[in-house]
Amino acid sequence: MKKSLMKVLTVGLCLTIAVAFTACGSKKSADKSGAKKDSGKTYTVAMEPTFPPFNTTNKDGDLDGFDVDMLKAIAKDQGFKVEFKNMAFASLVPALKAGSADIVASGMSITDDRKKSVDFSDPYYESGLIVMVKKSNNTVKGESSLTKDMKVASQTGTTGADEATKLEKAGKIKKAVILDGFDTCVQQLKNEDVAAVIIDKPVGENYMAKQKGQFKAVGKTMSAENFGIAVKKGNKELLKQLNDGLKDIVKSGEFKKICDKWNVASIYQ
Repeated sequence: MKKSLMKVLTVGLCLTIAVAFTACGSKKSADKSGAKKDSGKTYTVAMEPTFPPFNTTNKDGDLDGFDVDMLKAIAKDQGFKVEFKNMAFASLVPALKAGSADIVASGMSITDDRKKSVDFSDPYYESGLIVMVKKSNNTVKGESSLTKDMKVASQTGTTGADEATKLEKAGKIKKAVILDGFDTCVQQLKNEDVAAVIIDKPVGENYMAKQKGQFKAVGKTMSAENFGIAVKKGNKELLKQLNDGLKDIVKSGEFKKICDKWNVASIYQ
C-alpha cells in the first residue's frame, strides 16, 4: 500500500515539474518573439477630423484616417490601447498641456514654435503648403500673384493660417480668413467668398480628387515641413514608445500598408 502511494506521489510530482517546465518554455518563447505584453494603459489621442486623408470620419461617424490606423498599429506593437477624441485643431496643444489628451495625431507640422510647447516624435510624413483656387480662376497662378483686393482662407492653428496672416500683415492680400475647418475654407472658396485657400498639400489633393473639376493647385509647393506625433512636454516614456513603435511598423511593412490604403507617400522607402 505504501509502495503504491509512493508511486502515485512520484508520478504526480513528475507531472507537476513537467508542466512547470513547459510553462516556462512557453513564456521564454513569447519573450523571444518580441511581442509586447499588454501594459493595461490606455492613452487618449486627440485629433481634428476635417483633415483627410490623415483625419476624417467614416460612414458610421467614427474617427478614421491615416493617423488613426498608424496610432492603432503603434499601440498594438507597444502593448497599450488608444481611444480617439474629436477636438478643434486650435485646442489640441492646449489639451496636451492640460492633460485632457495624452497624444495628438492630427497631421500636425513639426515647427520650432510648437516645439516650445510640446515634444514631437520622429517625422512620419513630409508635407508642404499649396495655394488652391477654383478651376475657372486664371488670375491666381501662385502665392506671388495674390493681390491686395483678395481674401485668402486657411484653417485656424495651422501653418497655412500663419502664412495667410503673414500675407495680410505684409499688405499682399486684403484679408486672411481664418476658419475652424478646411471643409469650411473649401466651401468659402466654392462660394467665391475667398479667392484662394492655403492648405496642406495632401489635404488639398484629397479635396481636389474627391471634387474633380472644381479646384486646382497653382504655383510651387511652399514651406516644406514634416508631420509628427505630439505629446506633453517632458513625457519621455510615451515619446520613446511612439518612436519605437513607429520604427517597428516601418520595419514590419505595416506602415507601408497604411500608406497604400490612404494613398499617402511614405517618407520611409
